[in-house]
Amino acid sequence: MSKNNLRVGDIVTRKSYGNDMLFRITELNVDGEMASLMGLDYRLLADAPLDDLVKLDPDEMEKRRKESAEREQASMRAIQQERRTLREKNTWRAVSASTDAADAARTFDWPGKVLHLDGDANFLRKCLSVYRELKISVDGYYLAEKAFPENVIPLLQKHRPDILVVTGHDAFQAKRGPAEDLNNYRNSKFFIQTVEKARTFQQDKDSLVIFAGACQSHFEALLAAGANFASSPKRINIHALDPVYIAEKVAYTSIQQPVNLFEMIKNTVTGIDGVGGLETRGCFRFGIPRIK
Repeated sequence: MSKNNLRVGDIVTRKSYGNDMLFRITELNVDGEMASLMGLDYRLLADAPLDDLVKLDPDEMEKRRKESAEREQASMRAIQQERRTLREKNTWRAVSASTDAADAARTFDWPGKVLHLDGDANFLRKCLSVYRELKISVDGYYLAEKAFPENVIPLLQKHRPDILVVTGHDAFQAKRGPAEDLNNYRNSKFFIQTVEKARTFQQDKDSLVIFAGACQSHFEALLAAGANFASSPKRINIHALDPVYIAEKVAYTSIQQPVNLFEMIKNTVTGIDGVGGLETRGCFRFGIPRIK
């Protein structure tokens, strides 16, 4: 396809990267030679020459979307299976604490509450839908990444969450210089500033659990700023829903035990090269009796 036929909003892949990822064109520069791109399933921003872009036909687009949906469903199935195991453990705890089996049926779950800040409105809507499907209380806000630091404390004061998710889009621009230099990342510095501000509000990593980062973000600097979990250890792209899957694991792990890091990462689409973090206690509380 001629580069002259490409328009803002088109879904494309990059030939130089083996057509591996789907992007939406967000901007064309004035001379019509370069395009700004935003990942469709992954939290990545990129620039590319128009000659490198391929617009997807409807059949290929449908195939790619089905593959993406299958990856997401595999993660959801793993989460639901763990959720059933959790329920069985809680039922056993109730029965073992009481001689009346009817007591076990009167228990209720109290998972952690999430505040989710997202630099992408479409991803935010998708994440909120999945949180609700997973029965997690969530408040979500779409903001430009550079606006996160000034807004995080007022939002923490308003919602008092157990878990803070700070995500959006990012990219490591290797042509600018080494991975250690924050100036070579599109938005990592804003995520870092946001985590630092959040830690002035709550220093205890078990009282406020923080996930921060997006595609190719500066993993080590985010942890040093105070995040419990972050992306991206190998500077690779992370899936739009990976922050949700991590928040879910924290929200539904008992306060009596640390989150199983390996199980948590297993439930993500990206895996251990894309996300990681520190040993952290869960936020889930088991309650009794259940009131109608």
